[in-house]
Formats: sequence, C-alpha cells, structure tokens
Amino acid sequence: MPSAIALIPARAGSERVKDKNIRPLAGHPLLAYAIATARQAGIFDRVVCSTDSGKIAEVAQRYGADIPFLRPSELATSTSPDIEWLKYTLEQLGEHYDLFAIVRATNPFRGPDVLQRGLQQLLATPEADSIRAVELVKQHPGKMWVVDGKVMHPLLEQSHLDVAWHAGQYQALPEIYVQNSALEMAWTRVVSQTGTREGRVVAPFFTKNHEGFNVDDEEDWARARALVDSGEARLPGVERLSHPYPAAE
Repeated sequence: MPSAIALIPARAGSERVKDKNIRPLAGHPLLAYAIATARQAGIFDRVVCSTDSGKIAEVAQRYGADIPFLRPSELATSTSPDIEWLKYTLEQLGEHYDLFAIVRATNPFRGPDVLQRGLQQLLATPEADSIRAVELVKQHPGKMWVVDGKVMHPLLEQSHLDVAWHAGQYQALPEIYVQNSALEMAWTRVVSQTGTREGRVVAPFFTKNHEGFNVDDEEDWARARALVDSGEARLPGVERLSHPYPAAE
C-alpha cells in the first residue's frame, strides 16, 4: 500500500460565508467532517490541515488533525492558486508520501468510502497521474452562449453532429462532466514533475447523490442544513468533544 497524506485546506477570510470552515453544522464545525472523513477512511498515514489561522488550527487539532505549521498569509488569499500552498506544505513537512489527497472542508456529505473508492481507482488506473471528482452537468455547455454587446456567439463551436450543438437535440449531445471539490488525489511526484496538482493524465472519479455538494455561499449553507434536517443527506460521524462546539447563532 502506498504511503498517503490527506491535506485539508482551511484558510481564514471566507468572503461569501463568514468563518465558513469553523461555522457549526449539526453541532460541529464544518471542518470537523472533513477531518473525520479522512481519519475514518483508514488509508492515510497522516491528516494535515493547512491554514493561516490560529483559531482554525486550534479547532482542527481538537478534532484530530495535525497542524505542523501555519500557512503564510501570502499563500492564503482568495486568489492564491492551490498549487502554491500544496507545494509549500509538502516541502515544509520534510517527509515523503507516495500520494496525497485534497479533502476540502466545504464538502460535508462526502463519506470515508469516497476516499477509499478514490484510492482503489487511482491504483487501478496506472496510466493516471491523478483522479478528480466529477458529476454530470445539468446544463450542457453546447447550449451556452457568450454575449458580446448586442449579439452572442456559441460558447462551444465544435460538434460531432451534422448541426451545431446549440441547434441539436439534447439526447444527441455527448455527456459532459463538471468537476466538483469532493476529492482530488494524485501521486506526489506530479507536483515536482509538472508544477501542477493534477499532472498530465487525469482520470474521472464519479460522485453520486450529495457527495459532490459544496458549500460556497449562504444559499448553499441553508441547503446543507435542510438536507441534514430532512435526512436526505448524511454527515460523517464525528467524535463528540468534552466541550461541545457552540450551536449556531
């Protein structure tokens, strides 16, 4: 079994949802579910939270994540590419892991089995540098347009049909998938060899149901609470603390 590390990015300064990573959902901070998922998967040698915030670091440690150091503020802005904090973290750890997984805190309904399935798929796809979670798009890009002043142009010009995609039937269009943030898993060598976090050959990891649900804004947050309250989606089990996390205001 290859050595593996789970990396959970959780910077401060969320713009759409204040303190999103440590905001309580069903009695625990959002971050806790990512930590629990990674720990319960049983495939990682280490679970590390990458954050620039001492407050987030304290919460992450309470739920079982390692915080070997804080991320520099210049690598934690809203425009900082993921590859920058990823390279920094791997270099600063000074330890070698065969592969890494990015387990984002904003996907609360991703269970440990997602990570286990991901590892199985990566190992079964030797030609792949990485896998990335995807789901079938609901609105096909072949039907999308770019508005240019008073006119518009098809977003995608290509077509395998006798007619343009925008003029064809939905049933005749090829299936198109969009990435979600449920899982990114890659061989660590691709970071140094390609300067990217995914490498050159990326295999699809198909998520199902609410596994790819991402909390990005207040509407998503309300939807997440509704899914939990209705029982439509399940959160990973989280170990209770001696001092429970405060309820949402």
